[in-house]
Amino acid sequence: MDWQPIDKAPFDQDLEVGVIEAGEAYALAFPCRRAGSGWANVLTHESVPVHPSHWRYWQGAKWPPNGKTAEAQTYRDV
Repeated sequence: MDWQPIDKAPFDQDLEVGVIEAGEAYALAFPCRRAGSGWANVLTHESVPVHPSHWRYWQGAKWPPNGKTAEAQTYRDV
């Protein structure tokens, strides 16, 4: 899937998010989830203080590795 505008990012999905800072675009190295009005790190469940501009579905390893479904995980409202 190609990169999509951030306003189209779904909730409750592991996503790769991209950020543009100082004219440089990069993707975060860990999966994120849209949570409330912000973003949460899928691995740590902590708030991620970023303002991404684009997203795509996470292509890396499936999380969480403990075998619980994503629906069983609790993501803090950030």
